[in-house]
Amino acid sequence: MIVKAPEAADFMRQFSNANRLMLLCQIAREECSVSDIQAALGIKQPALSQQLAELRQAGLVKTRRESRQIYYSIADGRAEAVMNLLFNLFCGVKATAHADFAAAVTEGQDAAANAMARRGDSAHFARIVRTE
Repeated sequence: MIVKAPEAADFMRQFSNANRLMLLCQIAREECSVSDIQAALGIKQPALSQQLAELRQAGLVKTRRESRQIYYSIADGRAEAVMNLLFNLFCGVKATAHADFAAAVTEGQDAAANAMARRGDSAHFARIVRTE
């Protein structure tokens, strides 16, 4: 655990920004072009490019070029697993089927966008308290 903790902390840091988290939600749902992401999330081009570059540099997303369009998809199975877990914990939906996952992302994005507008750009998650 001591040896892997820095790697795990760096990996989890990628999920700590609300814009990156929403990008990963969108990309985990389906392969998307930059214009698709921009339309779905309403993130302006400079911020979108910056966050996509960081995710690409971290190895969490990959690109595919088709003519002049660049498409993004999840490149790391760990990131996909984290997104499934986050959907299950915070959206109340198990993302087992691709269609269910897509519906949960769309529903979750509306709620997340409203919450982000109220709180700013930082990601906020609930604390889970276990009761016996």
